Amino acid sequence: MSIDRVVMAFAGTVILVTVAAALFAGVQWALWITGFVGLNMLQAAFTGFCPLAIILKKMGVKPGVAFS
Repeated sequence: MSIDRVVMAFAGTVILVTVAAALFAGVQWALWITGFVGLNMLQAAFTGFCPLAIILKKMGVKPGVAFS
């Protein structure tokens, strides 16, 4: 799996889990995490900087196209 796919899978999982926690468990602070992930994805789209991609690259995950 490439860095791109891992980043997108991780972001999607965090968003789904935090939204579910807010809806079903009443954990409203989880929406702040959802917002943070969304903002990080937005800034990564414009700047090409993604902290998770840097970590994954150092761990030896093969690079993809978006985060090289």
